[in-house]
Amino acid sequence: MNYLINVRFKTMKQLLQLKLKIFAKLILWKYRPKIIGITGSVGKSSAKEAVYAVLAGKYNARRSAKNYNNELGVPLTVIGAASAGRNIFGWGAIFWRALWLILLPDKNYPQILIIELGVDRPGDMNYLLKIVKPYIGIMTAVGPAHLEFFGSIEDIAAEKGKLISGLDRQSWAILNIDDKRVRKYIKNTDASVITYGFDQAADIVADYVKFSYAGGESDINNLQGVSFKVSYRGATVPILLPRSLGVGQVYAALAAIGVGIIYGLDLVAIAARLREFICPAGRMNLIKGVKKSIVIDDTYNSSPEAALAALDVLSKIPLPADGRRWAVLGDMLELGFVSVESHQAVGRKIAELAVDILITVGERARDIDRGAASAGMAPDDIFHFPQAADAGKFVQSRLNVGDLILVKGSQGMRMEKIVKEIMAEPLQAKELLVRQEEEWLKK
Repeated sequence: MNYLINVRFKTMKQLLQLKLKIFAKLILWKYRPKIIGITGSVGKSSAKEAVYAVLAGKYNARRSAKNYNNELGVPLTVIGAASAGRNIFGWGAIFWRALWLILLPDKNYPQILIIELGVDRPGDMNYLLKIVKPYIGIMTAVGPAHLEFFGSIEDIAAEKGKLISGLDRQSWAILNIDDKRVRKYIKNTDASVITYGFDQAADIVADYVKFSYAGGESDINNLQGVSFKVSYRGATVPILLPRSLGVGQVYAALAAIGVGIIYGLDLVAIAARLREFICPAGRMNLIKGVKKSIVIDDTYNSSPEAALAALDVLSKIPLPADGRRWAVLGDMLELGFVSVESHQAVGRKIAELAVDILITVGERARDIDRGAASAGMAPDDIFHFPQAADAGKFVQSRLNVGDLILVKGSQGMRMEKIVKEIMAEPLQAKELLVRQEEEWLKK
């Protein structure tokens, strides 16, 4: 019986995907919006929001909502609708909306669609590129996310790279030159190419990255974000990204600057627009914590590279003499055969950076503990919990004034529960944290 139910559900899903694909292609054929497609293992959502911030002041632009980056999410972005889940009537309403867009002109349909193109399994990018034909393709960075479905990181890069290699001569590719797997696509596309990164060989170069403080005082409670200088063809301007801390947000801003340049905006105007860039929830966001602590909320998801980068930020923010650095980390999922070594490598990095307290959540994260202990971290400073809720209560009870807490883990670990437990204003959770929708809160 269960087998028949599963087969029926799979068939219905395939039929739903086909209908959405057809509707989306017809809508795109009718309205001809410019499409900006963004792919990569990390940084897609941040880049999407940064691109939107740059363009929205001048153009009628729409970006994909939440994680709408797959065979359902991409057509829904084109249609301009939210998923109806298992509600048959809700999907009927979406189909009517799509049909309405096809039959009747909508003068307010977006000029530009900014769409994430996610890849979980081989063949995913081929499917998405049969729906959309990007005018601009952005490739952020490639890592081992979803490695269990691919043979190697190179296979992941090849699947994501189909976005860039499939661009034509009238298109643009914006590539992260600092990632060797992305860099090779400079010569593997017919599109015009703009590169970005910290490498001086890039077209758009970031430099002088530093933490920015309100009022100019280097007090952790005045920490407001990250600032840097960007150079392009001899011109240099300062950029401030409020409430963002990670290098990932700098990369997102650089990709957005590339888009702005393609659309004829000058660097000063782009810099002004980037002040409106609000990094998506759970991506290296600054949140005030209880007892005058500061939380770095990086709970959207995790990968080995992203975890190491977040730890690097944690280690560099100046603290008061009695302030402590906490690393609160959950399992990193979908790593396949590299899982044990990847978790242990993160643990070793924690010990190397002299993080004061390590809290881990989940069975795989025990290897973070092992890595940290093997590299010399005192066992009395390492604590493990099976569930995020228990870890949150423990952290809340141990925090002191001036502490800095990094919270990070894969989506399935629900690490945002820890942030909610320790944030100074938990009533702001729906505004500031990931996965605050009703369907998530029930889990």
